[in-house]
Amino acid sequence: METDPKLLEILVCPLTKATLQYDQEKQELVSRAAGLAYPIRSGVPVMLQDEARRLSDEERDALR
Repeated sequence: METDPKLLEILVCPLTKATLQYDQEKQELVSRAAGLAYPIRSGVPVMLQDEARRLSDEERDALR
């Protein structure tokens, strides 16, 4: 299931309110500011901190 591109444009990180980067391959919305990747399941972004994956140091460095 495809995620609506307009939805991706308006979503922000719930913790930092910073913009998110869409990782289509991993189906995640990445918050560089928070160091978290929020999953997208069945086309629906799961914007809960408890469900987010913490980015590794290498992943954070690659986003800079």
